Formats: sequence, C-alpha cells, structure tokens
Amino acid sequence: MVTGIANIDERPVALFSQDPGVLGGSLGEIHAQKIVRVMEHAERGLMPIIGLIDSGGARIQEGVAALDGYGTIFRANVRLSGRVPQISVVLGPCAGGAVYSPALTDIVIMAKDRAHMFVTGPKVVRAVTNENVTAAELGGPVVHSQQSGVAHLVASDAEDALRLARQVLSYLPSSASESAPFSAPAPAGTLADIPHNFRKPYDVRGAIGGIVDLDSFLELQPKYARNLVIGFARMEGQPVGIIANQPQALAGTLNSAASEKGARFVRMCDAFGLPLITLVDTPGFLPGTKEESGGVIRRGAKLLYAFAEARVPRITVILRKAFGGAYIVMNSKSLGADAVFAWPHSHIAVMGAEGAIDVIHRRELTADPSRRHELLADYQSTVMDPLVAASRLSIDEIIEPSHTRAIVAATLFSLTRTRRPSFRHDNLPQ
Repeated sequence: MVTGIANIDERPVALFSQDPGVLGGSLGEIHAQKIVRVMEHAERGLMPIIGLIDSGGARIQEGVAALDGYGTIFRANVRLSGRVPQISVVLGPCAGGAVYSPALTDIVIMAKDRAHMFVTGPKVVRAVTNENVTAAELGGPVVHSQQSGVAHLVASDAEDALRLARQVLSYLPSSASESAPFSAPAPAGTLADIPHNFRKPYDVRGAIGGIVDLDSFLELQPKYARNLVIGFARMEGQPVGIIANQPQALAGTLNSAASEKGARFVRMCDAFGLPLITLVDTPGFLPGTKEESGGVIRRGAKLLYAFAEARVPRITVILRKAFGGAYIVMNSKSLGADAVFAWPHSHIAVMGAEGAIDVIHRRELTADPSRRHELLADYQSTVMDPLVAASRLSIDEIIEPSHTRAIVAATLFSLTRTRRPSFRHDNLPQ
C-alpha cells in the first residue's frame, strides 16, 4: 500500500495505491490503517482523494482483522462524502467487501484491460449457482458501465484512467468549502438542428454542445440508462452539471434507472457547488408493469427529491416537450428552479395531444371522427403552447434556440452570489 500527497494542476491531492506485486495487493489490518490515515489527512486538509485499486481482496490469514479494516475504510468514505471529492480508479481486481468502498465514492473509473468488480468471484458463483462465468462476464467494465451503472467512466488502459481522473478533478472544487476551478472561457460549438416533429429522435448531445464551452462536455455513464444524459461541462469557463433527456433512447422517457442515475448526479453537483443546467425533452415516465413493479414511484422520487433539495443555481430549458410527472421532476419551476426557459415550438402539458383529446373529447369524436384534426389543433393552442405556461409564470421566457447559450450564461452570472461554499449534504449511493 503506497500513500501520499501530490499536486494536480497546482492543487494538493491525497492518493493511495494498492501494489499487486506485494501479497497480491491484499488488504490487511495495517494496509487498511494506511488508507484511513491518508483519508483523514484529506479530510483535515480539505483536498480530494484518489484511490488506485488493484487487490486480491481481504488477506485471509488475518481473518477478522482484515474484515474490520474494510469497515474502517467504509466509515471514512462516508465521513468524507460530500465534503471532499472521492475518485476510485479500478486498475485490476476489486472483489468481495472491497467493492463497497468505490461504490461509496463520487466517481468510479475502470480500466478496460484488466479491471473487474464483484462481491463473489467466478469460482464461488460456479459452486453455488452452477454458472460458468469469467471475471469479465461477472464484473468487468462492460457489465458495470452498461448494466449495473457502477462505473462512471471506462478507460482504454491504466494511463488513460489516470488522465480521466485528472479531467474529472478539473471540474470539481478541492472541497465543499471552496468554489470550483474556473478555466479560460471558450465559445460554444454548433447547435444541432432539432426536428419540430415530436416523433423524430435526435441526439441531445448536439444541443448540449451548442450551449456549453467547446469540447468541455464530459459525459458520465454514457452507456447506462441512455435515456438520460449527465455530465460535467463549462459555461464561460465555469464548471456546471448537465442533465438532459435523450430522445434517441426510449424516446427520452424517464424510468427507474435514469431517475437514480440523475438523482445521484444532481446531489453530487449540489454537494460540490456546481450549477445545474437541465435540458428537457420528455413524453413522461416509461409506462408498463416492469417499471411499476420495479419501483419507479420510489426510484423516480429520488430525482424529484434531489432537484427540490438542491441549493445551487438551477436553470431549465425545455427544448421540445415536457409532459406529465416528468415535466415536474425535470427541474420545473414548481420544484424551485431559478429560471425556466422554453423554445418557441415546445409543448408543455399533462400528456400528448393525441391521448388528451381521446379522453377529453371522447363523445365528440365518437359522434364525428372528422373533427379530430380541429380538436387536436385547439388543444395544442389552448393548453400545450408555451405561451400558456408563460402566462402563469411556469416558464420565465420563450427564447430562440440560437439565444440559449447567451441567456443561460447571463442567468448563471446573475446568480453568482448565491454560491456560498460550505458542506451541504453527503453523496449517498442511489
């Protein structure tokens, strides 16, 4: 176990690294104490901590002493949560109780070449369930970046993993008591054309790239719950958190996985003082027995709670549609958003026009089906038009897409004094 302090971009950072060349990097009592000592130093010095993980697990020869060692590390992870950024870089095996330390940290990066994480290894799985699986199939980077959501980023190799750790740190403050580091402002990229037809998908990252500083967007968990896009970016040099519906996946609906993915990201940004920019284009929550039995009510409430609790500046832009409960959950004015803007062709309503008139005008349509087009147009103009939402202050302004960056940047600047660095809350795993 190697521990120490280093400087990254002229900021002190605490580090620990497991050496697989000595006893397989296995964790024993003193091994754990060294980790906890450097974590305590990070807490006292208000600095981020990066853990490089490559270990065969608990040292069996030490018995309960090794297990208690893990417990002391977990407790330190929890104590530092929301106070200083914690980044786990998994470069090799991470098995058994060891997996819970990365799960308690803010960002998990896995190296594609040999990293894997699992509670029980392939041999135990084979003995208990008769499943024949490899370490990669059980807990490799593909599993944790696409299915479990444990990994935020996957690196091509160890060197790339360390580069990503430095990049993540460039968006985050050294602690909750400081402001995030500013960079030189850069112009935005080209704003992608978004089709007015609600049924046509598009990649929301094209909208993100046309609003934030050029090449500043770092997407997290890009292959997990792809119907929601999250990540860090910069706006005129200031780090911000981006959360956006992705019409390319599940039509941009919210579901259980996306809700939990978004909730933890919102809470992390709030814990470390990063303003939140929310881009909305969603037809609602994903319907079906699978989602309902899977706890979409409980899990969807996590995203709602995270936005309602957040005290950082929060700005929402409705790109195309915002329907039903998902409109509320995606950082609406009623949840406390500082500013909500809408593009001219956007629609806001309880549900889409087709379904709405089938409920509201059932008798009229039964008597005269030819009135469908007329009733659709009337519903869209009298209920769904953003002017209706603006008239009751549900949105602050209807803006042209090309003006979005300038208006969002100016709004963020006006909220500069609301950012008072201090400990807000932890970053509880979702």
